This record gives sequence, structure tokens and C-alpha cells, in this order.
Amino acid sequence: MAEHKFVVHRKSGDRNRTVRGSSFEDAALIYLEEFHPPADATGDVMLIVRHDETGREQCFRIEVASGRTAPCS
Repeated sequence: MAEHKFVVHRKSGDRNRTVRGSSFEDAALIYLEEFHPPADATGDVMLIVRHDETGREQCFRIEVASGRTAPCS
């Protein structure tokens, strides 16, 4: 599967980080593994993932303990 470049940051506002991944969700999980952002009170991290070439964005809520992802609501 082809890798793409994504720019990722916490929804609460963090420094942008560039990661490579095969999908938006993959990029979010790679960011979580590499940069260990702090979780909120419910144990989740909300991340904005932007495709570097197209500018398309997706938001994910990730449960840190399990790695389970869901779209932000």
C-alpha cells in the first residue's frame, strides 16, 4: 500500500507534526505512537489529520488504552 504524507496535530491545538502513513487513520495511530500526546479526562486523544498534498482533513478520537479509533463528533 502506498504511503502518503500527513500533517497531524491535537484538536486542542498542538504543534503540527508530519508523518507518513497508508491512510488518515494509520497516520493518526502513528502520530499517537511516536509523539505520545496526553489524553483527556476520558482517556482519549482527538487528532486532526490533513493530507499534505490534497489538504483534505479528518478528525479522529482515539482511545489511548485500546487504540480504538472513531470519527470526532
